[in-house]
Amino acid sequence: MSLLTGQSPPSSSSVRPNKKSFVFHPLSNVVSFGSMVLVEGFNKDWNVSWVHAWTVTNGIITQVREYFNTSVTVTRFGDGGSSSPAISTSQFRASCQSVWQSKVSDNKSVPGLVLAL
Repeated sequence: MSLLTGQSPPSSSSVRPNKKSFVFHPLSNVVSFGSMVLVEGFNKDWNVSWVHAWTVTNGIITQVREYFNTSVTVTRFGDGGSSSPAISTSQFRASCQSVWQSKVSDNKSVPGLVLAL
């Protein structure tokens, strides 16, 4: 919250029962693809990793998607250079390019998600 708004979160939401303060180590990775900005962070004490996918329009964040403990892969889809609306399977595979993948803390097994550009 403090990263996005400059305000501190209420103390009740930042402390777990074990009394450890929940502090993200944000911005371990920031990358943009057109209007999409991906921000990645983690908290090793709580074994949590996160990815934010922000859509930015005219310099304003207009959409936020948040993924916790999820491996996120960004894939760019192209038309494979084909002018035909029907693309064969081999052409389709050739036109899918992975352009970014999140790093999950401690190499743990987590669900995977693909964001298509």
